[in-house]
Parts: sequence; structure tokens; C-alpha cells
Amino acid sequence: MSFQYTPAADRALHAAAAWDDPDFRSDIAPPALLLGLLEQPECRAAKLLEHRGINEAAVLAFRPGLERRGDPESLDKRVFLSRGVEDGLRTALEMLDENPRTCQIATEHILLGLATANDTTGSWLREQGIDPAVMESEICARYGIDHSPIPFDWTDAPIPLAEQVTAAVIHDEEPAPMVDCQMGLLRVLDAAANRAGEAVRVVEDYARFVLNDAGLTKECKELRHELTTALSAVSHADRLAARDTVGDVGTEIATEAEGKRADVEDVAAANLRRLQESLRSLEEFGKVLDPALGRACEKLRYRSYTLQKQFAARVGATSFQPKSPDLRARLETARLYVLIDGGESEGAMVRRVLDLVAAGVDVVQLRDKKLDDRTLLARAKLLREATRGSQTLFIMNDRPDLALLADADGVHVGQDELTVAEARAIVGGERLVGVSTHSIDQARRAVADGADYIGVGPTFPSGTKQFAEFPGLDFVHAVSREISLPAFAIGGITAENLPQVRAAGLSRVAVSGAVQHAEDVSAVVAQMRQALA
Repeated sequence: MSFQYTPAADRALHAAAAWDDPDFRSDIAPPALLLGLLEQPECRAAKLLEHRGINEAAVLAFRPGLERRGDPESLDKRVFLSRGVEDGLRTALEMLDENPRTCQIATEHILLGLATANDTTGSWLREQGIDPAVMESEICARYGIDHSPIPFDWTDAPIPLAEQVTAAVIHDEEPAPMVDCQMGLLRVLDAAANRAGEAVRVVEDYARFVLNDAGLTKECKELRHELTTALSAVSHADRLAARDTVGDVGTEIATEAEGKRADVEDVAAANLRRLQESLRSLEEFGKVLDPALGRACEKLRYRSYTLQKQFAARVGATSFQPKSPDLRARLETARLYVLIDGGESEGAMVRRVLDLVAAGVDVVQLRDKKLDDRTLLARAKLLREATRGSQTLFIMNDRPDLALLADADGVHVGQDELTVAEARAIVGGERLVGVSTHSIDQARRAVADGADYIGVGPTFPSGTKQFAEFPGLDFVHAVSREISLPAFAIGGITAENLPQVRAAGLSRVAVSGAVQHAEDVSAVVAQMRQALA
């Protein structure tokens, strides 16, 4: 839901975003919002809280898991409310629906929403003496809202378009055909808006609670908020007046397929399709009411296609797109990824690969910038044969054309090479596509582009590649908190510093020299696998 806030309320929201609650991931939790309000001591909500003896210490005692995670000024300016906070605000606004539409959400509205909510925070506030009924009366008085009946002269007042049918029935008149058409249009828009909002909420819940994917959850939430903003072009009062659920002929029509879902992926995929169909209906019928509404819904529909692609890359299920479930499942369990070159000879490379497969390496990438194309392809085909039938995946570096010719399991590209989409266009949807990332923005882009996995680094100085800057363990930690794609820390990783990578949050690594130059490959691999278990 989209809200507009007063400056004090906006500052409180950003202050609240600096508090981390593990149960709410990237969303603002109700207790964190209380702390944000208290950090604006001059606002009316803070004064009311302090009057009831509620200060920062009291909130932290109520919710011990809260921790400050940074300066509000350094955080992303976009803030996302938890579902409970959003529902509380919606309830508060419904209680105060006589407010002028231009009224912004103030701190007292936020506090009313928190106190009204049917959750632990709402119950605690009410126990502390924050009475929602008293607050509602005080807010109404402050904004000059009068709940007494309003005198109205029905003879002279114009009747809103959505109420003309009702008025015609009152006066025993036949509604004009144009009114029927307009009411039908409003019913279409209302039904499509409800379907789209419900569908994106289902998909968001899947991303949040099933996949635990902060990036996809954020994408769904942003799309849902933008849908609400676009629909503000249609009066909600007119939509409600036109709604006729009892008389809707479509409520009794259903197919057998609608009552069945194979699994949770099927639920999410079905609702993505439902979202796209609803947005198309909103786009076409919205043009009649307001061309801008049609254009806004068209943009959202295109965004839903990108979202579908992101889910397909994340899940790899046939519900989203045809992708090899075997490759996806093997990638999900992969922990140790080794990069090798073409070796001094074909025989030397094959022996090395066989040693790695026997030791239990999950992924082997062939990366060699010195060999000519024919020699590199010949090495790739030998590597394919050496890994065929094993659980070790074979990835080709940089060259999707050679990956296809060698029947590799996938291809890996860098930031200066082909894009994920360009590589996918060559190797197809069945094979895996990985991408190197050196910042959290690049990692987010990889998710949006539909990558199957990412490389995260460089973590430490490496003898393989030279970099002017090292994102280091801070980048590893940022990815572990936000990105749920398989992510392999890379760059200078050894058995000795691997525990630092684990402590930063990732349990997958990509290595080169640490294994290639080892005297006992099996021993080093076993040591690393044990540290990654």
C-alpha cells in the first residue's frame, strides 16, 4: 500500500529502518517503528509514548532481539513496512476515513495503526495505556472531523457516476445505457485490481517465506506498491459502489485445474500468470477511464515478465520455465568450485580433472586465456568426458559458444564479457549461467538478469587475477544477508582463510591455486569440504 508522510513521520520511518529485527528481515518491524517515533522527540507520537512511560529502554526490554545496524543517513532511502505495520496503518486510515484525501500520514496516525494492530506490539501498547479509541477521538478533533450526520439537500446535489444506477432505482427510472457501460467498466477494473493485488501478494509470500529471498521479496513488494499507486487513478469509493459480488456470473464458473496445485512452486507460477492476465485487463480497460492508467499498467505487466524470469532462474522449476532440474539440484548442493586451466598437455589436464572428481569437487571451470580456440575446445571436450556420469558440474569460462559445442553444463561470464541474457541466448535455458560480481549492486543485477549463480569477490588478493580494489569480506557478508542465489566467494581463498568466509556468511567458495598447486589434492579438497559442511 502506498502512503504519503509528513516530514516527521518520514524521519521516523528512516530512523526505524536502522533497527534490525531478525524476524522481519528487510522490513520495518512494529517495535522498530516505535523506536523510530521515539527518536523524533518533538513529534506528537513521541510525546504520547513518553507520557505513558514508554521510552527506548522499555521497547528494547519488550523486544530484546532489536539491534541497531547503522546510521539512518547511510541506509537506502527506500523503506518497507512489515505486513503487520501496513495492515495497522490501513486500519487506522479506515477509522479516519473522513480525513481529507490530501492529508498526509503523521506520527500520530502511525502510532494509532500500531496500537490498533492485532499483534504482540499492539497488545503491549494497549497494556501500557495507549487507547486506540481515545487516540481516534483526539485525532478527529485535531483535524476537525465531525462524526455527526451531515445535513444534505438531495434535490440539488449532483449524484456521483458510480451511484447513478442506485439513484435511478430509487426514483423508479431505467438507468441510461451509458451508466450501465460505466458501471461495467468500474466492475472490470475493480475485479482486475483485486486479482492483481492478491496474486502479487501470494508471489511475495512465496519469495519471503518459502525461498527466504530478500531480493525477490523486495521486487514483489515494490511492484505491489506501484500497482496501488497506479490504481489511485480510480476512486476506491466508485469501485466499491460498483462491486456486485453476489450478482457476478463468474463466481460460479470454475475449471478443475483451478482447484489443484502440484506444489508451492506451482502456486507461485499460477499467481504470476494471474498477475500478468489481470494487468493486461487493467491496461486495456484502464485506457477508457484514463490513458495514463493504461500506460502505468503496461509497464507493470512488463515488470511482471522480468519477475517471472527471476523466479525461473532462482527456482529452476518447470512451472516457471523448462530448466534441467538435475543441474539446478546439483548446483544447490555445490560447495566447492575449482577453476583450472588447460594444463601443459591433454593428459596432464585429464589426470588433474579425474583427481578433482575423485576428491569430490562439486564444480570444475575451464578457464584459459592463452590457448587458441581449437585447442581450448579440444580440452573442453576432454573435460566433459572426464566429468560425464559424475556429480561434478563442468562450467566453461567466458565462451558460451564453446560451452555449447563441448556440451558443458553451463557458462560463466564476467562484468566485461557477454551479459547473462546474451549468454543464455546462446546456451539456452537448460544450461546454467553464472556471473562474476564485485559489488552488491552487481549481485542484485545478476538476480534481476536471471543468473543461476554468482561469484562474489575478490575476497582476498589472488595470484590469478589482479584488482585495484578488494570488496573483501564486507561484500561477502552483504551478499549472504540479501542474495539467495548460490553464491561462491572467490579470490585468494585458501584452507587457512576459509573460516573467515564462513564467518562472513557464505558456505560456498571458488578456488584455483589453493587446489591446483597442492601436492595432495585429495587432502586439501577434504579439508575444504569439511570446513564448508
